[in-house]
Amino acid sequence: MSEFTDFLKHKFAYVAIGEFKPGKFTEAEQLFVKAVSTYKQGFKGAYLLQEPNSDRGIAVIFWENIGDMDENHNEVCDAILQEMSHLFLAPPTTSFYEVCSEISEIPVNF
Repeated sequence: MSEFTDFLKHKFAYVAIGEFKPGKFTEAEQLFVKAVSTYKQGFKGAYLLQEPNSDRGIAVIFWENIGDMDENHNEVCDAILQEMSHLFLAPPTTSFYEVCSEISEIPVNF
């Protein structure tokens, strides 16, 4: 029965939308990967999206629950995020969302 109730649980997504200073997206991406690599408990995956031919992007980090993000704060991650902060044109817009639907692939016979 626990498998069924686990199936009903929804993940949460932390979303940050921002723009980096010209030419700084690649450096920010490297720091993003370093920061995300420190996450453990409750971490379910992450994406960094870049608008083509720009320094605008969206980071999406998936968590088992909202509290897991706070649980994963550590000095190493904070230092990496501080290093990244000067790369932004302005502070990113951030928010949490509940993942309502998740589709990894559509079956061939669908």
